[in-house]
Amino acid sequence: MEKFKTLTSTYVPLPIENVDTDQIIPARFLKATDKQGFGDNLFADWRYNKDGSPKTDFVLNNSTYSGQILVAGKNFGSGSSREHAAWAVAGYGFRAVVSSFFADIFRNNALNNGVLPVIISPEFLSEIFNNVNTDPKATLTIDLENQTITNNATGKSENFEINPYKKECLLKGLDDIDYLLSKKELTEQYEKDHIL
Repeated sequence: MEKFKTLTSTYVPLPIENVDTDQIIPARFLKATDKQGFGDNLFADWRYNKDGSPKTDFVLNNSTYSGQILVAGKNFGSGSSREHAAWAVAGYGFRAVVSSFFADIFRNNALNNGVLPVIISPEFLSEIFNNVNTDPKATLTIDLENQTITNNATGKSENFEINPYKKECLLKGLDDIDYLLSKKELTEQYEKDHIL
């Protein structure tokens, strides 16, 4: 995985509440077991007409908005536990998703796939949506090491929580297997010292 330390980026607003994993990646795309190409189908039913042409009124098809951060309404990632939803978010190019609430399973799947879910207050979320409506080039800065997110339009910051283990993995660019392999020498030494 790519290391995540500090990210400053414009952001894509999706001010819709209760976005579930079937809306993030519809079930018909779940047959694949490889992560490749999932970003093309992120929000497929909202993003494309039945003939495959882009829906001009959907935010991902609006060139006004871009960036590596998706800012979503409350309760993002509810519904089924499909890891494919996190694959689609990452595959599109988002490094972080900001919301006032995430479903637990989506949050963990995102972290396991190098996407940082950042929980902020409803008031701060509203402010961020207002800023991007005024200026589509508004930016956010997410500092993982200090666990802060800053609205660069106003200078206002909030702290966010993250599991210390997942924080270490993101900072070092490690998935769970890479993390275990990075501790190989310690494991081998423990076995020598404690196993007969």
